[in-house]
Amino acid sequence: MVEYDEQLSKETERGYLMPEIVNQRSRTIAALHLQAGEHVLDVGCGMGLLTQELALAVGTNGRILGIDNSPSMIKLAQKRCTDISQIDIQEASVTTLHEPDNSFDAVTCAQLLLYLPDVPKALAEMHRILKKGGRIAIVETDWRGVLFNTMDESFTKSLFDGWEASIPSPHLPGKLSMLLRQAGFTAVSVQGIPIINTSYLPDNYSAGMVTYMLRSELEKGRVTQEQADAYVADLKKRSDAGEYFFCVNRFLFTAVK
Repeated sequence: MVEYDEQLSKETERGYLMPEIVNQRSRTIAALHLQAGEHVLDVGCGMGLLTQELALAVGTNGRILGIDNSPSMIKLAQKRCTDISQIDIQEASVTTLHEPDNSFDAVTCAQLLLYLPDVPKALAEMHRILKKGGRIAIVETDWRGVLFNTMDESFTKSLFDGWEASIPSPHLPGKLSMLLRQAGFTAVSVQGIPIINTSYLPDNYSAGMVTYMLRSELEKGRVTQEQADAYVADLKKRSDAGEYFFCVNRFLFTAVK
């Protein structure tokens, strides 16, 4: 399970300001068709980037509740959103929401469910707090389809195998439509949002993933510092030569209560 300490939270925040994730947020908001004055729950709000944009969409007569169970993420979100009156940031878990039934017009949940051991319970809670006709937008990644041009395919595979082993549902998108229907949602639809990097930049998505995975494998003693340094050096070399390529598929699921 990934634990977001202050360092990792700040690294994630920098990466989520890159164009590929900005596009993801824009498409998520567009899919919800938000109206002024609506109430929206942002589940797993992280550092508050999507939360902030949701608030602009509903205006000062709306309400945005952002929840996360990471204190370091909550701290970043509160700092970002402190001057936006319609935003409330709380430390909470999606599996035990303290909000009344039928109290929100929309729910967003980006890159959270893959970390949860009980996805059906989380979906049931999000369904419960939505009003009839309320909309949900969920973004998740399937890690089976990663394309990555590296010097050592077996080493790369071991890195991603280690990452997948650290999370409960690394292949969630394949069954998420079924789980949404089982939770009582209708009008389920899905769009692909590929994350593509063609250069190695310190804060882009793939560089952040490589940094995290190498750090994790180093801590577990499964990779040496020499191996990690050589791997990163090769990625930078490929980037300089115009040979860098990374792609993983994210999916935007929408549904209605």
